Amino acid sequence: MVGREKLLQLICGVFFLVNFAWAKDRLIIPSELEKFVDELPDMPRIKAFDFVDGSPLPKNLHIGMYSKLWKFHRDIPPTQVFAYGATRKTATVPGPTFEALHGIHTHIKWVNYLPSKHILPWDPTIPTATPHKRKGIPTVVHLHGGIDEPESDGHSGAWFTSRFKDRGPSWTKETYHYHNLQHPGTLWYHDHAMGLTRVNLLAGLVGAYVIRQPRVELPLGLPYDEEFDRPLVVFDRSFYKNGSIYMDTKGNNPSIHPQWQPEYFGDAIVVNGKAWPYKIVRRRKYRFRIINASNARFFKFYFDNGLEFIHVASDSAYIEKPVTVNEFLLAPSEIADVVVDFSKSKSKSTILSNNAAYPYPSGDPVNAANSKVMKFIIKPNHEVETSKIPKKLIEYRAPGPSTTPVLTRYIALYEYTSNIDEPIHLYINGKPYEAPVTETPKVGATEIWNVINLTEDNHPLHIHLGLFRVLDQTELVNVEEFKGCMVKYNDAIKCGVDRYALGNKTEVPAHEKGWKNVFKMMPGHMTKIFLKFSYIHSNESYPFDATAEPGYVYHCHILDHEDNVMMRPLKFTQ
Repeated sequence: MVGREKLLQLICGVFFLVNFAWAKDRLIIPSELEKFVDELPDMPRIKAFDFVDGSPLPKNLHIGMYSKLWKFHRDIPPTQVFAYGATRKTATVPGPTFEALHGIHTHIKWVNYLPSKHILPWDPTIPTATPHKRKGIPTVVHLHGGIDEPESDGHSGAWFTSRFKDRGPSWTKETYHYHNLQHPGTLWYHDHAMGLTRVNLLAGLVGAYVIRQPRVELPLGLPYDEEFDRPLVVFDRSFYKNGSIYMDTKGNNPSIHPQWQPEYFGDAIVVNGKAWPYKIVRRRKYRFRIINASNARFFKFYFDNGLEFIHVASDSAYIEKPVTVNEFLLAPSEIADVVVDFSKSKSKSTILSNNAAYPYPSGDPVNAANSKVMKFIIKPNHEVETSKIPKKLIEYRAPGPSTTPVLTRYIALYEYTSNIDEPIHLYINGKPYEAPVTETPKVGATEIWNVINLTEDNHPLHIHLGLFRVLDQTELVNVEEFKGCMVKYNDAIKCGVDRYALGNKTEVPAHEKGWKNVFKMMPGHMTKIFLKFSYIHSNESYPFDATAEPGYVYHCHILDHEDNVMMRPLKFTQ
């Protein structure tokens, strides 16, 4: 007699084969698409401030979320997407790039104009924003890297449906207030609705947001004109032959979660809304603000002709000195701000390429489709330019952990599997999202977080509001023994973490030693980070009440993990 577990495996196997065969017949095969046939777009730029009599003033904006058709590739039929824009006609994927000025506030009314039914499958068995009237698509906008009040942070429970007809339990107001008082740098905005983040981003709800401070940045001499300073929003997608976005309709544990999958990967690599685009560049320096807006895909970027990347910033903050590398790893939601000098190229073109396994680090190697990102065609004539790479950039000093009293926390990352050894959900500190808050830092405080990754995946951890420096990453020895104790007691100190965090140390890359809001937590390692909950450029506290409701969150930024439910609340105290 076949056992229950074997029978379930057999049923799941048959279901998978039938579904795979059906989907394969209807999917676009990436190798059959010609690459580098669409020119790289520059997304519409919106000034997030007004000029009156020559002086910048706060601005009020109305930005909608619209359902519309989008052309990802010359040979892919138009795709139904969700897009941000001032109007349906001008809405794009990714959305417009906001240009903000340091110290000049911006007010944005984000309005949901989406239909009642989603264009992608979603799973009601994971904690999910559910309209009371069961109509409409919940959305809420998070400005990733923004240092702003809780009411404008885009809390997962602050969702709303079309024209605010239905609202989540943490909803506060229609118009968000962005202070833009932080250091200059690159941010991005995206949907953050509970349990729907992965599908709302897959549908297209992402965009770039840049805070500029000319008085500080112009003397550096970096490329600053918008022709030579370009955001590159990179993500992966797969498509059906009719042009619609492919997302698996079945879960890896269909008897538990009918749709949820632990990671989404697409074979087509999209940059600024075009699959494998090209860009014609001059033989000079360009600055690219590269945002990994994928659900789960890591990118290890390199140029096929050996051109180098000069890092000037990481996530939302400048680093102290430029760092030159031949390749670098970018996790979902991380930002790399790099300068590329095309005058150094000995060839007429170069391909920005990728060789990161998926899932990272121990998954499948890249294939012919997802190993290519975009092509740069380099004009032949050299030119004289005024931009330069300074020896020093911007240094944000802060008290070090050895001289400042800090609170130390242990943050453990867990994955739970079913009887068929497939992930069913992920937790931080062994707790579901709705469990009482346990991380309650004081406003203005500094803390040490020891992040212990007990899973096989690399998890990019994002902490809202705070910024941090990574101090070290230490391999855990006898990890299975330690994991067994942690699963039983969920207490790093009781389990004697110091007896296990004795392995090899992994050096933090030089370009990632500055202030970050996301970092890659290596599997089987403890990563020590120094967190700061005040402005890094002034050491001043916030001009808003960070203790207000609905508070903040921290989470893994693999969106499929965040949705189920690798996220915890973060509440501040005075």
